[in-house]
Parts: sequence; structure tokens; C-alpha cells
Amino acid sequence: MSNELAEVDPAAIEALATELRELLGEAAVSTEDGTLDRASRDGSHLSPVIQEQLPLGRAQIVAYPATAELIAATVGAAVRHGVPITPRGKGTANYGQTIPMAGGLVLDTSKARTVHEIGDGYLIADAGVTMLSLEQAANKTGQQLLMYPSTANSTLGGFVSGGSGGTGSIKNGLLHWGMVEELWVVHAVPDAELVHVTGDEAAKYVHNYGTAGIIARLRIGLEPAQDWRAFLASFDTFEQALSVIRPFAVLDPTPRLVSADLATLAEALPADDAIPAGRASLRAILDVASLDAARKLVEDAGGRVEDIREGAAASMKLSMISYNHPIEWLQKAYPGTYFHVEVSGDALVDRIDEVHAVYDGGMLHIEAQRERPIGMLAGRYSSAEEVYAGFARLEALGVGYHNPHQWFVDFEPERTAALAATTDPQGLLNPGKLVGAAVDTGSQIADITDRS
Repeated sequence: MSNELAEVDPAAIEALATELRELLGEAAVSTEDGTLDRASRDGSHLSPVIQEQLPLGRAQIVAYPATAELIAATVGAAVRHGVPITPRGKGTANYGQTIPMAGGLVLDTSKARTVHEIGDGYLIADAGVTMLSLEQAANKTGQQLLMYPSTANSTLGGFVSGGSGGTGSIKNGLLHWGMVEELWVVHAVPDAELVHVTGDEAAKYVHNYGTAGIIARLRIGLEPAQDWRAFLASFDTFEQALSVIRPFAVLDPTPRLVSADLATLAEALPADDAIPAGRASLRAILDVASLDAARKLVEDAGGRVEDIREGAAASMKLSMISYNHPIEWLQKAYPGTYFHVEVSGDALVDRIDEVHAVYDGGMLHIEAQRERPIGMLAGRYSSAEEVYAGFARLEALGVGYHNPHQWFVDFEPERTAALAATTDPQGLLNPGKLVGAAVDTGSQIADITDRS
């Protein structure tokens, strides 16, 4: 890819800046180089394949609307000036989804953080509220989120636009399976306003990176709060840890999270006496009522319980070293060495030696799910071609995979394209993200979490 970045006519940017400063105030609009650079980066360092292609794009203007209504007004102004719009929350996306590939406006929603209402089984909040803040607010009413991502300081709008599941998914599945009840979205039209959608219509805007509409306000489901404990165990071998992954997933009450790593991965995590060197680690967020059963599972498998910790902070800490995060810590421990592929299936437990052998230095991080485990398979990076070559070997083992080394909409892209044809007629919403990912990256858009 050429490093010559796309850019909008500076005159259009200047005219938009003038209008937005009148609309939002001077402090809520920036064309300063440092701000533009920060708004043009995300967590793409997690993928060496993408890192080799950076920079993918650079913002020309950044706006920070502080309400859902101002998000709509900002979109309308950009459309009238013909300026592309890339939505952004906290910028925690890992694969370039929030990089402004067409230049133009980065619409940072992180200032729109009003919680409007918390009721019995639901809350309504603007897109910029962090998931951590929402969990804390729900707890004060005796409730909890159905799920939240491992990057708990990500925004609600960012999670719903770019995420899939997380802590809570063992019981509650993925975002579009019921957590998102209603959305107020903004379409790319000159007189943009909040468009209220519910049910199946709302689901069309989940996990499409804002390519068919920018999420400005949300109603999401809550459930009664539980008495959680952070449960940390260790084993002589990773195989012993794997042997309890499926039994842990069906504990009653259902765990909020269950993660495990072999010693090499575990030792890359932040220092913790309950993650001892030289031993495979299992970490879980368990309802207090399931602790005795969990302890028995561990001890019967030859492991030992290292610690059981009370308090929301202890559980949140385990969330933040789950899913992609162990791979991030592995990369920090061994810079420039590792990549990962998202994987799923019973072969992660039953054929682990063969799974590890797919890539040089293969190491699996595993997450329990009720139907089948999922995980992140790390390997030593040599080239994109070697990454893609491993996909066929995974498929031959019965392993579902998803190629994370691309920035395209990969969940029902045809449906999103059909929607965007009416909601974004000029193609201004997050350009470059709604294309044929399966062909362009050599990936199979994988069946990693589909339980149908």
C-alpha cells in the first residue's frame, strides 16, 4: 500500500471547522497536528500484518460533540461539506477500524457520556460513556451489565460498533443476541438527526464500525447483580488446565469469565503471586455459590487454587487480562515477535498439540464458552503469507478461525452494504471499511462464535 494518504480538499475542511466551532465551541474542534495524529491511531500494533501497512490514514479535523444530539448535528455539517466521517470512541480498536482512511473528520464520541436512565433491567446512555462507568452505575441499583469487553475503559458506542462479546458472554452470548435493545443512530444526510431503531432494526447497526450509521445513544439490557469472586488457579501443565475448561463453562451459576494460558503466556501477564512462574494459569470470575464446585474441579485435575479474591476491582482485573489482552502482554514481553489468530472449537482442547503446531512457537490462550471454547492462537511472526497459510491447517483440524489482521466489516457485510446504500448515499461513513474482506485478506470470515 502506498504511504500517500487520502486527503479532502483543505477548503472543505476549513469551512467545516468554521461551522463546527460555532456549533460545538472552540475547545471541541481541533486541527492541531498532535491531535490529528492521536486521532489517527488505534491498537493496530496488535497485528504485525497491519503494522507493516501503516499509516493507513490521517485525520484532517477532529470534533468532540458532548451529546447525542450534537453528534447528529456534527454529522449533518460534515455531509453538507462532503467530508468523510470516521467515528471513534476511546480508540481501543485493535485492527484499524477507527483509522480515517479517507482523511476528513474524526468524530470522537467520548465526550458524550450522559447516563440518561437506569431502570429495572435496562439503562439508556450516550455513546461515550465507558463500560466501566456503566457497570459501576448499574451496581448501585443492584444490577450488572450483561457483558463488557476486556478493555473495560472502552466506550459503550465503541464496544457495540466494533466489539462482539466479552465478560458475561458465557451466559449471555454476543452483543446482538439481546444486550442491545434500542439505538439512536445518525445517518449521513445533510439534515442528520437521531433515528430511533429497536429490535432487529437495531441489530443491523451492531459491529459494523459505523459504516451504515453512527451510534449516538443506546438502551442496553441489565440483569440482577451477583456476588462475584476472582478465582485464580494453577496447574503443572496446560493440558490439565484445558481439561477443566468445558466443566467450568457449565458451572451453576454460570461463570462470568474463564480464561487459561500455558506458562509462557501466563508469565507475560502483570506480576501476581497467584499466577506463579512455570505453571499454567486458570483465572475465572465465579458466583460465590459455585466456588466449592470449582475448587473440586481444579484439585481433581491435579491443580491448586492460588487465591480467591473479593471485590469488583479484583474481578475487573481478571477481565482486563482476558481475550486479546494476554497476547498484548506477550508482545510487550517479546516485542516484534508474535501475532495471533482468533480460533474456536473443541479441537482447542482435544487436539492441542496439533493446534500449537500450526504456527511456529504456537501458544493458545483459551476462553470457556458453553457450546465450545474460543481462543487466541499466538505464533511467531514471519510474514502475512505464513499467517494466511495456517488457516487451511486450522480448518483441517476442525478449528473455526477469524482473521483479525484486517479492518473490514466482517459480520454480515452484505446486509450492512444494503443498509448503507440508503443511510449513507455519498459513502462518507468510515470509508474503506465496508468491502470484500474475505477476498482481500485471504481470510475465511470465520464461524468463531456462531452457535446456531
